Amino acid sequence: MSNKVPQIRFNGYSDAWEERKLGTIYDFGKGKGLPLDSFIYSSKNPAIAYGHLYTKYSEVISEVFWSSNDNGVLSKDNDLLFPGSSTVPNGTAQANAITLNNVKLGGDIIIGRPKEGVGVLSTFMSYQVNSQRQKLFPITVGTTITHMYGKDISKLNFFMTDYSEQEKIGSFFKQLDDTIALHQRKLDLLKEQKKGYLQKMFPKNGAKVPELRFAGFADDWEERKLGEVATLSSSKRIHLSDYVTEGIPFYRGSEISTGGITGNQELFISKEKFDEIKEKYGVPSEGDLLVTAVGTLGNLWKVDSRRFYYKDGNLIQISKMQVNSDYLLTYFTGGIGKKRLLDSAAGSNQKALTMVKMREITVDFPSEDEQQKIGSFFKQLDDTIALHQRKLDLLKEQKKGYLQKMFV
Repeated sequence: MSNKVPQIRFNGYSDAWEERKLGTIYDFGKGKGLPLDSFIYSSKNPAIAYGHLYTKYSEVISEVFWSSNDNGVLSKDNDLLFPGSSTVPNGTAQANAITLNNVKLGGDIIIGRPKEGVGVLSTFMSYQVNSQRQKLFPITVGTTITHMYGKDISKLNFFMTDYSEQEKIGSFFKQLDDTIALHQRKLDLLKEQKKGYLQKMFPKNGAKVPELRFAGFADDWEERKLGEVATLSSSKRIHLSDYVTEGIPFYRGSEISTGGITGNQELFISKEKFDEIKEKYGVPSEGDLLVTAVGTLGNLWKVDSRRFYYKDGNLIQISKMQVNSDYLLTYFTGGIGKKRLLDSAAGSNQKALTMVKMREITVDFPSEDEQQKIGSFFKQLDDTIALHQRKLDLLKEQKKGYLQKMFV
């Protein structure tokens, strides 16, 4: 198979793609910078600055406008746009090539406008460029702020194919992006809903009842110290010499913050070491809570049925709870409970959670039945959020795979 055809193609296409310099396809220019007093916020003249090309530009441009009486450069629907500057790590590692129509372009945006008679669909080209961003790295200059220039972009080689195949590829990825965006909006909405419930379903400081509660409950809530209703502890010291290449997983704050999801830096201790600790001191049981105590503070995970051990000092274990564990998990996830947890952190330069301080945290408790309903409600909401997150991650992985296989 020719190295100038992609691995995956639509039916009916078999010709090799043509390698060309971008300068033979586009004429490159720049947007126009305007003084701050040219910005207004009540117009139908959307504007975009180079920094927006790194994020959700389609949302950003609805918030910032330029006045209609300036002579700024307007984008056309088949332009190919690049950020001319970057203040993010690795420069253009975060750069996007995008297409927009009828939007005022900031002065540090590079515009690729198709040459007359060239059959290029810039949506197709933008996906190709973004799937091969590494080609942009050598043409960036600068350190703290990096820059790219149209004259250098024009020398980069990419591939062209029949215009109808460009349309099919561009449409395919546009539809995939729309699906990803839809799932992202659903996920964001669910997270906002959870945030709102966390604010309203627990009493404010000094209040005896929450703003929102389940039907059938009217009694005042009770305040108790965390140390009165649960046991707080930490793990026994694991030394560097105790690590092995496989065995029982050894968790740190990073694994707890991601809900027990391990990464490339997974650590292990031997089964013999685990059994020794379990026999002498005990290990986390299903239903216990673990809280990150250093670095990013206050992330919680409810222990499931897996066998593992964890790093002393990094994590605090909450066990032997006299209250509903899902309720307590929810209480410290947001709202007043999260605030009280973080406010208990000790230290000046680098704060940390300590068992001594956490035992003194005041927690608001309703009846056992109401605790169960609240805990169950938020667990179901968390499960729905996790499901949407998995779907979103899968879609992004699918897109990544298609980008690798549908371009040369």
